[in-house]
Amino acid sequence: MARPRKSSGFTQRSDEVAFGPPLIGALLRMPWEHVLDRMLARLHEHGFNDLDAPHLNLFLYPGPQGARPSELAARRGMTKQAVNYLLGELERLGYLERRADPDDRRSKRVALTPRGERAALTIRDAVREVERDWEHRLGRERFAQLRSLLVELT
Repeated sequence: MARPRKSSGFTQRSDEVAFGPPLIGALLRMPWEHVLDRMLARLHEHGFNDLDAPHLNLFLYPGPQGARPSELAARRGMTKQAVNYLLGELERLGYLERRADPDDRRSKRVALTPRGERAALTIRDAVREVERDWEHRLGRERFAQLRSLLVELT
């Protein structure tokens, strides 16, 4: 009987080959993905079913309120075209408006609508819930240390 042929390292399933323990990027990404999942779940629970992960990019701290589209693009590391596309969707869905900049009529500034403000508060509530969960898991002192270290790196 022929032995099953082993795949090369490039085509094996990711759980079959590890490049060693996770590095800091993965250790930061995995909890972040949990936070994103919780934000989306909470939004959907509260009736914001028309929002999806790409939309969250524009709601992330410090949020879009008062920003120019070009500032949002730079802040999020996105192209101006991508940001304007998302802004257009969010505007069509009633979360924000693009208004003339009072200081520069050629430019626009983002203004959240009451619906957008409710979505932003729902997102913050979801993140606070994650923080409470992590504080419960790690203990108050260790969670405070984690938070302090992250602030220091920022």
